[in-house]
Amino acid sequence: MAAKVFLQSLGCPKNLVDSELMLGLIARDGGEIVLDPAAADVMIVNTCGFIGDAKKESVEAILELARLKESDPDKRLIVTGCLVQRYGGDLQQSLPEVDAFLGTGDFTRLPEILADRAPADASVYGGAAHLLPDLSIPRLHTGQFFSAYLKVSEGCDHTCSFCIIPKIRGRHESRSIDSVVAEAEALAADGVIELNLIAQDLTAYGRDRRDGSSLSRLLRVLVKIDGLRWIRLLYNYPRYVTDELLETIAGEEKVCRYIDMPLQHISDRMLRAMRRERDGAAVRALLTRVRERLPGVALRTAFIVGFPGETDAEFAELLEFVTQTRFERVGVFRYSQEEGTAAATLGGQVPEPLKRRRFDALMRAQATVAGGLHARLIGSEQRVLVCGEDDEGRLHGRLPTQAPEIDGVVYLRGAAPVGSVTRVRITGASTYDLEGQVLEKAVDTAGDYHYIPPPL
Repeated sequence: MAAKVFLQSLGCPKNLVDSELMLGLIARDGGEIVLDPAAADVMIVNTCGFIGDAKKESVEAILELARLKESDPDKRLIVTGCLVQRYGGDLQQSLPEVDAFLGTGDFTRLPEILADRAPADASVYGGAAHLLPDLSIPRLHTGQFFSAYLKVSEGCDHTCSFCIIPKIRGRHESRSIDSVVAEAEALAADGVIELNLIAQDLTAYGRDRRDGSSLSRLLRVLVKIDGLRWIRLLYNYPRYVTDELLETIAGEEKVCRYIDMPLQHISDRMLRAMRRERDGAAVRALLTRVRERLPGVALRTAFIVGFPGETDAEFAELLEFVTQTRFERVGVFRYSQEEGTAAATLGGQVPEPLKRRRFDALMRAQATVAGGLHARLIGSEQRVLVCGEDDEGRLHGRLPTQAPEIDGVVYLRGAAPVGSVTRVRITGASTYDLEGQVLEKAVDTAGDYHYIPPPL
């Protein structure tokens, strides 16, 4: 009888793609995927090990499933992902309830572990830093049928002092254009119209291959795939946001004018301490160039507050920068002191209460900016991808400038098919969400356009 398998995926969309590959392997070998861990023979947690909060969430998820196993000793518990790659040996010692551990590059061993009904111990498989996906590994697409993440590369070659990811995922490695396009075609054939390209360093795509591959070249091929409507670029490291890339985005209607580009800080001293590759002046110049080349672009970024040694003046500089630059989307992280990173040993560690105050102040400033930018959209007509109803029964969708899961939504009045792109008049705005009226007979099957808001 086929095993019933429950899988809980934690962390970022890159981890979700790994989870979908695991599910594909399980289904290929005849396993039955279940949504209730109580009904499962095998329970899997694909963990995140990036920062303290993510590690805590992962351990709590493991312990919760371990409690289920206590009441049913025949159940098996398998832990995979970044936490295993980072702390495999320690986890083996502290979590005897776990039957097996698989690192980020070894999850193709999952079928052989599932086939072994009585492993001798909770062996840690952590030999490879990452696994570069291709069509030889089946993928079970989860989530909304019309939207998917597509991982184009793995690993990272940057040496940011706060980040552990290169030690977990290894050096940057790009898939071939043919491999990425083949998967994109398969997803489009299954009804996906929105493709979100992901990587640890998306803009470095292709540079390791030495065959002329680049993100711009990849985009020019992907836009030719029938059925795809929106292609969004996530996790764009600033170094390789080139003029060629901006020209490609500007010239291809299917590529969303959405640049997700983590900047981390604006103070020159903080950027040097973080081992970033641009100073504050270069960051400002890049943002000016992006907005000049892509009118109407939505800029999303992320900042770290409370990095070791951050002074009140340096935080004030960051606060002023966010207020003046008027980013459409901003994520803020409180610095997490991660062992194994260069920043972990720096002096001047900022107390947690001060980190929280700076976090709150920066989020309040961005809320004011975001609310003002949203208010400018009232009365405009926009293209909206209809996503379905929320838990309260409210129909909602997203603009091309709203990425799934991390950005806000447009709450809709009227009716339109889920998975369609429809024309909507924006009638209301809050800090992070919008409201709109579906225009009669407005379901769109033609090309796209980008609304350019009026000048400030």
